[in-house]
Amino acid sequence: MSAPHAGGVDAAQIRAITLDLDDTLWPIAPVMARVEQRVDAWLHAHCPEVAAAWPIEAMRALRETVNREHPEYAHDYTMQRKLTLRRAFAPFGLDEAWVEAAYAIYQHERNCVDCYADAEPALARLAGRLPLVSLSNGNADLARIGLDRHFRFSISAREVGVAKPDPQIFLHACERLGLAPHQVLHVGDDPALDVAGARAVGMPAAWINRAGLAWHDDDAPALHFRDLDALAGWIEAHTPPPAGG
Repeated sequence: MSAPHAGGVDAAQIRAITLDLDDTLWPIAPVMARVEQRVDAWLHAHCPEVAAAWPIEAMRALRETVNREHPEYAHDYTMQRKLTLRRAFAPFGLDEAWVEAAYAIYQHERNCVDCYADAEPALARLAGRLPLVSLSNGNADLARIGLDRHFRFSISAREVGVAKPDPQIFLHACERLGLAPHQVLHVGDDPALDVAGARAVGMPAAWINRAGLAWHDDDAPALHFRDLDALAGWIEAHTPPPAGG
């Protein structure tokens, strides 16, 4: 990949960074595969009749059906999961306590992530230069994962009521930071959700492109990096160290 370039981005204006989580700090596919397996194992152990009725692929299809039926929760993965469990449990007379018990298994496994090797060292370097804010459509818990110390605060789609790339979630982050959009760099892996969403509200965006993919049109982001280590290097080269640092 060519070296990152700063055309169109005024590094001197950047005062904070918002950062995507899934597939930016850790790969999400293996996490969700393990979540499904562990929840299924729990069902077999505690309510085998549900496990028999809803094996992994059937439970996944049920969740997709529930999501289609409830577009009002498109931004809320927690509610999507709980609605799915309620639907699966209801024919067997299992109440909300069972839903919460099964969801606790999901929540625990959801936060057992394996970060990319560059992620945590880069977070420490970035947080040493600028305030970091997590901005995610997902429901990862940075405190449970052990990364919250690097962030000023976290913003989720569930909290705001809309998901990326909706402008409101980006503007909400800027408002909480007390900064204008052009002063906040958004970093993420998804061209549509992260890059296009941020740029639509006037935020500069950095694309984390671990797979070395080609951009899909002629409007590639000014900042593109192979990983967070490269991003941290660019930030250190283009922003002053904190006073006394």
